[in-house]
Amino acid sequence: MNADQILTEIREANLSYLMLAQSLIRADREQALFRLGISEDTATMLATLTPAQIMKIASGNNLLCRMRVEDDMVWGLLTNHGKNSNDSVTRLHANILMAGRHQEAC
Repeated sequence: MNADQILTEIREANLSYLMLAQSLIRADREQALFRLGISEDTATMLATLTPAQIMKIASGNNLLCRMRVEDDMVWGLLTNHGKNSNDSVTRLHANILMAGRHQEAC
């Protein structure tokens, strides 16, 4: 993949992320805050963006979303999904840990 392709992919990811974020915020604000890992202020700003503003922001060369899982324990739970006999418990454990991280960040 060359540099132009990477920039195109970043811009498409940004547009998809902004559209998804705005949709989630408008549908269920509290759930959106948790799922996106954003603050109230950020949610308010995202909810009020016009389509033109979304296109302008998305066209940048920096990826707007980031990996929220920075914990080895959570990564271990997520990557071992399917290897354990009780996948639903493993996934639930990872979700609980990530929810706790979200609460700590707020």
